[in-house]
Amino acid sequence: MHVLKQQAQSRAAAALSTVNVSRRGFMKGSAGLALGLYMAPLLGSKGSARADGDNGEFAPNAFVRVTPDGEVVVIAKHIEMGQGTYTGLATLVAEELDADWQRVRVEGAPADTQRYQNLMFGIQGTGGSTSIANSFEQMRKAGATARAMLVAAAAERLDVPADSLSVSHSKVVHEGSGRELDFGELAEAAADLPVPDEVTLKSPEQFTLIGKQHLMRQDSPAKTDGSARFTQDIQLDGMLIAVPAHPPRFGSRLASVDDAEALKVPGVVASVRFPSPTRGGDLVAVLASNTWAAIQGRDALTLEWDDSDAFTMGSEALEADYRERAGKPGETVTDRGDAASALEAADQVIEADYVVPYLAHAAMEPLNCVVELGDDRCTIHNGEQWQTMDQQQVAQLLGLSPEKVIIHQLYAGGSFGRRANPISDYVLEAVAIAKAARDQGNDAPVKMAWTREDDTRGGHYRPFNYHRARLALDADGNLTAWHQRLVGQSIMTGTPMESMMVKDGIDPTSVEGAADLAYAVPALNVELHTPKDIGVPVQWWRSVGHTHTAFSTESLIDEAAVAAGQDPYQYRRERLGENPRWRGVLDLAAEKAGWSTPLESSAEGVKRGRGIAVHQSFSSYVAQVAEVSVDGDGKLKVDRVVCAVDCGVAVNPDMIRAQMEGGIGFALAAALHSELTLEDGQVKQSNFHDFQVLRLNEMPEIEVHIVPSAEAPTGVGEPGVPPLAPAVTNAIHAATGQRIRRLPIGNQLKA
Repeated sequence: MHVLKQQAQSRAAAALSTVNVSRRGFMKGSAGLALGLYMAPLLGSKGSARADGDNGEFAPNAFVRVTPDGEVVVIAKHIEMGQGTYTGLATLVAEELDADWQRVRVEGAPADTQRYQNLMFGIQGTGGSTSIANSFEQMRKAGATARAMLVAAAAERLDVPADSLSVSHSKVVHEGSGRELDFGELAEAAADLPVPDEVTLKSPEQFTLIGKQHLMRQDSPAKTDGSARFTQDIQLDGMLIAVPAHPPRFGSRLASVDDAEALKVPGVVASVRFPSPTRGGDLVAVLASNTWAAIQGRDALTLEWDDSDAFTMGSEALEADYRERAGKPGETVTDRGDAASALEAADQVIEADYVVPYLAHAAMEPLNCVVELGDDRCTIHNGEQWQTMDQQQVAQLLGLSPEKVIIHQLYAGGSFGRRANPISDYVLEAVAIAKAARDQGNDAPVKMAWTREDDTRGGHYRPFNYHRARLALDADGNLTAWHQRLVGQSIMTGTPMESMMVKDGIDPTSVEGAADLAYAVPALNVELHTPKDIGVPVQWWRSVGHTHTAFSTESLIDEAAVAAGQDPYQYRRERLGENPRWRGVLDLAAEKAGWSTPLESSAEGVKRGRGIAVHQSFSSYVAQVAEVSVDGDGKLKVDRVVCAVDCGVAVNPDMIRAQMEGGIGFALAAALHSELTLEDGQVKQSNFHDFQVLRLNEMPEIEVHIVPSAEAPTGVGEPGVPPLAPAVTNAIHAATGQRIRRLPIGNQLKA
C-alpha cells in the first residue's frame, strides 16, 4: 500500500509542478475593481480567429466562439456542479460582448492547462470558491476582444468609422443610418481580422448584465428538459458498467475472491481484479451490461480481507485519544502576547471543549467516471473538477503523455470538494478497472459507478476535530487572552501538497479562521496537534477548515459576551475594531433580523431564541442571525435565518442568494443530524437514512442581503456554511440557557 500511495502522490506532485500563481498573490494584485488586466494567461493564440474546422465560426480566443447563425458559445474552464458557474462565466463574456442573453450557450472546456488554468492555482481546476474571482477580468476581456473584432468587421462591411457603431443584443448598429448586422453575419469576416492586443472594458455604471437580477441560469433549460448530460447519462456502444468492491476497513487488503455466484447474475459479464492505485493491494470489480446487474454481481462476490494493517479504532476511542492530546501543548500556530499570564490574572475564565465529527460530502450524484482506452490514448467522460491533476495522474498510470488523456467535461450533481481529490482516487480507480478489463481481452468502454453506500463509506471525509479553549476576561468583561488548541487530521499532510502547503508542521487549512482571529484580544495563542496515525482518509469539505473553526470561535465569543453580561451583537461589534467589511455584514444581518426587537411569542411551553455569528472565508464576509424554537420535549425548529454577505461585485445576485441559501441548508444538515461514526474501524453509516441530510420540512425561512460593493468579486460557494452552526447553537443558548458544544445537535436538547 505504501509503494502504491507513493506512486499516486508522485503523480499528483507532477500535476502540481505547474503551480506558479498563489491565490493570496493574485488577490493582492487584483484588489479593488481595477480595469487593469491580469495579463499572464490565456486568451489563446494571436493567430487565426477561425474555429477549428474552418466552419465559418469566429473564435478570437479560448473562451468564446460566434457561430454563423449568431449563437455565442462561452467555453467554461470551471465545472458546473450546481453552483451557477456557467451562468456567472457567461455573464462576464456577454456583458462585454453586448450579446443577446437568449442566444448565449455554455460548453465545458476540455482538459488543457495551458489555455484553461485557474489563475489562482496555476492548474486547471475548480475549488476554493475561485471560479468568478479568478475569471472576472479574463472572461470580460474575452468578450471585449470578440466585440471589438465584430465591430471592426461591421465597419468594413458598412464602410463607416468603427466609432459610429454601437452594439446591443448581438447586433452591431450604425446609428446614423439605422443599418444593423447580426453577429452571425459578421462571424466569418471577423475571423480574418487581427486579434487586438488591448481592449477597453466597461466601467461599472455601463453594466447591463453584471449585477442584474432575474437572469435565466444557463443550465436551467437543459436540467429542466432532461438534455443535461451527467456522467451517469453517458451511453457508449458496448459499454459495460463496473461496480468495485471496497474494503470494509481503511487499510484492509483483499486476500481472496470467489466470483462463482457473481457470474451467475444475469447481465454480469466478468469480474476483474485490479491493482488499486490509491488504496493499496488489489481490489475487484464486477462488469455488467447494466448498473443493477453490476451491483448485484458485486454483492454476490465472496471476499476475504486481511485486516492486519487496517485501521480499527472506534469513534469513542478516537475521541478519547484526541481529548488526551488536547491536554498537552501542541505546535504553536499563533503566539501574540502573554496568554498564560493573562489567564492567571483573569477575573473570569471560560473553559470549553468543542467537538465536530467526520462528515461525508453526500452529493446527490455518487462518484462515477466513464473511461475509453485505446492503444495510445485514454478518453474520460466525467463531471471533472480537477482537470490537471486527473489528466496527469491518469497519464502517469498508463504511461502516456498528458495530451493523450482526453477529458470531456460534463455536469456534476454536486461535489462539495469530493471530486477534487488530491490523488485522483476515483478517476484512477475507473482507469485501473478499464485497464484490467482490457488486459483480459475486453476492450469495451467502462463506466465505473459507486453506490450511495460506496460513496458514504468510501473515505475522504471532513476531518473529525477536537477544540479546547480557555478565554480570559477582566472585571469589565473585556477579553484579555484567548488560548485555543486544535486536534485534527491534516488534509495536506501525507499528500503531494504537503511540501507546498505545510510549513513547520502546520497545515493552514486545519487552523484557518482561528489562527487569524478577527476579534481584538491582547493575547492570542493557538496551537495544533496533527495526528498522523489515524487511517481514515480526509479531504476538504465545503468551506474546509472554516467548517469547524467558525463553530468554535463564534460560539466562544458568544460565551464571552454572556459571561460579560453584554449583548452578543454589540460585544462582537466592539471587538472587530477597524474592520469595516466585518462590521458591515454584522450590522446588516442584525438590522434585517430585527435584533433589537423581541421575538414574537410562541405556543405555550415553546422557548424561542435568536443567535448571531459572523465569519470571513474565501475572502468573503458573511453574518447570519438564526431564530429557533424549542418545545417542552426538547424538539428544535430553526425558524428563520437572516444572512448578510459581502462578496465584492455581485456578478449574479440571484446566484449569490442561491448559494447562501444552499450553504445554509447544507450546514444546517451537519448542525442538526449528520455525522459519520466508526465501530472497530468500520464506518457505521451507509445512506441517507442514517447519514441524514436536511429534510424539506426542516428548511427555515431564509433572507439573504447582499452588501453593495466595488471590491473585486470573491467566493460565494462556500462562505455561507461556516456561520450557520454557531448562529443556531447561540440561538439555542438564548432560548434555553443550554450551551451546545458538540455537533450534530441531535438529541442533546431532549429532556
